[in-house]
Amino acid sequence: MAIWYMRQGPEPKPSPALAEKLNISTFLQELLWRRNIVEENDVNAYLDARLSGLINPNQWPQIPEAADFIVKALLEGKKLVVWGDYDVDGTTSTALVLDILQYHGFSVLWHIPDRHKEGYGINVNAIEKLAEMGCQLLLSVDSGIADVKAIARARELGMDVVVSDHHLPPDPLPPATLFFNPRMCAPEEVPCPHLAGVGVAFFLMAAVNMRLRKHTGKSFKMDRVLDLVALGTLADVMRLTGQNRILVRAGLARLERPKRPGIAALKAVSGMHINAPVSASQVSFKLAPRINAAGRMRHARVALQLLRCTDYKKGLELAEQLNDFNSTRRDTELIILDEARAQAQQHIKNSGKCGLVLYGKQWHPGIIGIVATRIIEEFHVPCIIICDDKDTLKGSGRSIPGFDLYACLSEIPEHLMAFGGHRQAAGVRIMPGFLEAFRKDFQEATRKRLQAPGEEVIWLDGETALKNVGSSTTSRELGLMEPFGPGNTEPVFVSKPVEITSRQTFRSRQDSLEMNIRDLEDGTILHAKGWGMADRIGADLVGKPIRVVFTVRRENHYGFITPELSVKDWGPVDKEILYQSPQGPAPCEDPADEEGSGEDEEFPQP
Repeated sequence: MAIWYMRQGPEPKPSPALAEKLNISTFLQELLWRRNIVEENDVNAYLDARLSGLINPNQWPQIPEAADFIVKALLEGKKLVVWGDYDVDGTTSTALVLDILQYHGFSVLWHIPDRHKEGYGINVNAIEKLAEMGCQLLLSVDSGIADVKAIARARELGMDVVVSDHHLPPDPLPPATLFFNPRMCAPEEVPCPHLAGVGVAFFLMAAVNMRLRKHTGKSFKMDRVLDLVALGTLADVMRLTGQNRILVRAGLARLERPKRPGIAALKAVSGMHINAPVSASQVSFKLAPRINAAGRMRHARVALQLLRCTDYKKGLELAEQLNDFNSTRRDTELIILDEARAQAQQHIKNSGKCGLVLYGKQWHPGIIGIVATRIIEEFHVPCIIICDDKDTLKGSGRSIPGFDLYACLSEIPEHLMAFGGHRQAAGVRIMPGFLEAFRKDFQEATRKRLQAPGEEVIWLDGETALKNVGSSTTSRELGLMEPFGPGNTEPVFVSKPVEITSRQTFRSRQDSLEMNIRDLEDGTILHAKGWGMADRIGADLVGKPIRVVFTVRRENHYGFITPELSVKDWGPVDKEILYQSPQGPAPCEDPADEEGSGEDEEFPQP
């Protein structure tokens, strides 16, 4: 069982009179207080995040110069190619740029690398082929910032390169003509330093659109691509604050009644009504995995075709392909996960709790990042999953909150051919003969950096009765707090004393449960699910007084919104709840609050 901490907001607590003035309940006011959203202006900005709050693209550093250059090249008739990436962020970024430039009448090429043949990022072979085709300007989206060798080759061949990316810039930078990457600037110099690649593309193309309007006499309505922005931002697990919150909130509204036939079809094959509301979690767990599956299992062109198709019948055909890819991905993932779990248990038995390096010769390179995530969720230690990749070994790593994986790898480069990434996700490449040496290095490095391995902490937003959770007012006000994600996590509640009245595992997922939970005070019963909780909530708990930690999902059943609990933990009725002191850890250290990546953080090919 985890340690339970209750979030604490600043003192003094806000007055109930302010809640009345803002027409919100004191329940919602307290939730916001625990997130340090207290003043009237801050509450209004949070609850009413409108498109009018977006920053003019010309006020971003680097955008005016990059937009001017792109427009000048287009008007001079230069051939432009968009270089994308094979994940959701990369495919939505590519689709966004193509939508806008083709609307203005420009014929634009695109290239998304084959994950299995070309790997991540811009590569020299493809650059040389594009140069032979007469490409004169390459615009990268969601990639390019680390591709020094390939961009240098492009410049040698007379090609200009504009890099639009959101990944951490290396030193030295590639010799691109121009850049737009908010992370090249100090955080205080940009309106939003944590845009996804599609968010970067959105603001850059908004500036391009403004300039093209003067020449083409027409203007693309930028809200038409907000569905793409929401998909890419949520799939890449970016912080949902500031500009991202505005973009994603508006994008989810467009996903509710999709104008793109492909997205309508994707909702249908995902088990959603075409015109049903779409939450951030539904994007993350239903739509995004199917889009991602194209690049993981085959080629991302199928996903791009789906995003841009104009016919529902064709969209349904493509959506069914993505659904098939995703089913294969899930089956493959379960096989790898079982093998990786067995290895992890053996390594922990032999070496104690430290970082895990797990290897399978035949493991699928497009799946290992997902499996690494599953392993850290189960074992609560950093993990790198490794498989064969041609004549080298390729690894995908994930970390736990508070542990900087990239910094750890930076301390042990001796047995690595290459590595890249950030605090929470990384990729490595190793020569086959150095696997055991790297494993020992990683185990020792993680032992030194892990202060309390295996200790899980859950941050609570409040204690509440099930009756309150089930009320229409609470449901509506939790909806006002959406979208949820890093920087704006779902509120986590601890119940009053309850009992589980029924418990059964899912037929398709024996590690997960569905339950009915009854409040012992007033008898309120709510339906609940416990993903991955079958071992932690055994049949022996049925009928016993306990407390559960949960989030609330608002399920739409034929137009009726009903609350459903997602159980995260349980404890005895008298389990201690600790309160964060003013000098203690901040609420942003919530495990779910660290910005991560929905796709492998990889690196240029060596």
